[in-house]
Amino acid sequence: MTPVAPILTALVLVLLPAHGALAFDFDDVASRARDLAAAPYKRPPALPKELQGLDYDRYRDIRYKSDRFLWRGANLPFELAFFHQGLFFDQPVRIYEIAGQSVREIPFDPDTFDYGANKFDPSKLRGLGLGFAGFRAHYAVNTPKYKDEVLVFLGASYFRALGKGQSFGASARGLAIDTALPTGEEFPRFVEFWIERPAPSATSLVVYALLDSRRLAGAYRFVLRPGVDTVVDVKARLFMRESVRKLGLAPLTSMFFFGENQRPPYDDYRPEVHDSDGLSIQSGSGEWIWRPLVNPRRLLVTSFTVPSPRGFGLMQRDREYLHYEDTEVRHEMRPSVWIEPRGQWGPGRVELVQIPSPDETNDNIVAYWVPAEAPLLKAPYDFEYRMLWQKEVEVRPPQAWVTQTRRGRGYMRKPDNSVSFVIDWEGPALKSLPAEAEVEAVVSTDANAEILELNSWRNEVTGGQRMTVRLKRVDDAKPVELRGYLRNGASVISETWSYLLPPQ
Repeated sequence: MTPVAPILTALVLVLLPAHGALAFDFDDVASRARDLAAAPYKRPPALPKELQGLDYDRYRDIRYKSDRFLWRGANLPFELAFFHQGLFFDQPVRIYEIAGQSVREIPFDPDTFDYGANKFDPSKLRGLGLGFAGFRAHYAVNTPKYKDEVLVFLGASYFRALGKGQSFGASARGLAIDTALPTGEEFPRFVEFWIERPAPSATSLVVYALLDSRRLAGAYRFVLRPGVDTVVDVKARLFMRESVRKLGLAPLTSMFFFGENQRPPYDDYRPEVHDSDGLSIQSGSGEWIWRPLVNPRRLLVTSFTVPSPRGFGLMQRDREYLHYEDTEVRHEMRPSVWIEPRGQWGPGRVELVQIPSPDETNDNIVAYWVPAEAPLLKAPYDFEYRMLWQKEVEVRPPQAWVTQTRRGRGYMRKPDNSVSFVIDWEGPALKSLPAEAEVEAVVSTDANAEILELNSWRNEVTGGQRMTVRLKRVDDAKPVELRGYLRNGASVISETWSYLLPPQ
């Protein structure tokens, strides 16, 4: 990615002469972002007292009326509903509709909301400068008889999307700033949205967004294409007010409480609780890396130096209901989210942040791309990527991949303080081999561990390969880095299993 020449297009929010183009596009948002970054940052206004102190249940009781959905009754494939300010979502968002040659603001109106059991008078909310907290887009992705939620923007720069047969799990953000640094994280937020009114035959929805933060502003375009895999194409241009120590592009957020490689901290009937079980990376050289997630005792930040990656994502590979046993949450339906950079992103790293969490209510996993060189002040910084929200057919290596990582050992005549892992692999590279083919497991570790035992054999149940490794840690207060893969003769036939054993 390289800086581009400044865009001089002025923002247009008036009726224009008909000339076949829309009244508003990405260059208009970029011009607005450039001007915003050139001015001092302004903090958003506080919530009015009527909305202060709402708890979770009272906020959830405020719902946008279904008969007031934007485009309801217009025979269009998409509909929009809006979120009320309150709770964590205390900052106003302005939302506009682009319809041909006109742009109009969708004003906040308390009459469009049902306030449920809340006791305050909604009429007192008029004239207080309130906006919306965000919006959600609906589209018939599962059945033609019902328009499902397929895209939600709510809170800071957070958003989520869904494909067919999926339920909300991992989420994304427009940008991450100084994540996991001692100085604290800065959370940019989308302050305005412009949404193109779709044609009756449209299968995509275009959303423009203006991002603002203390140290930068940015312009975004999102193109949503719902389906079995829902695709979101993202184009962004940033303008720096001040320098940033760490900039995270295409950030993803998820939850990992416990799983096959980590037992629950208390008695729990569920075998696993997580929205994602691993970080997958395809490097620019073509190597595939799989890092199983953990819920560490202390903050754990690791990175993979991969210039111009072909892709990375937080994946939910385990799709078996019996591995979760939660009839309400249905973790097996949570989407995997895969990022495909557009163009050359250049030198940089994929960073994984794993945060200790006492329960499953916290999103404690973050992954993003960090460019080696931070954007220059007063120079536009462009990047683009595609997001795939997947379940039915997920992005995987072409040869063989890890299906599970289990920590623990079976019966031992003389138990010791060693650590054992069982790793299962599946994939076309293994299925195509004859049963008698020799598959070698190759595992290496850093200086903080000694490998005591390494085995590999064909898994007759799955048709894949099972690998076991037992090691002894030198210093329990330090982590251990492990790397392993499968080899048939001189050929590598699997992705790289990359495991970080956290310190005790």
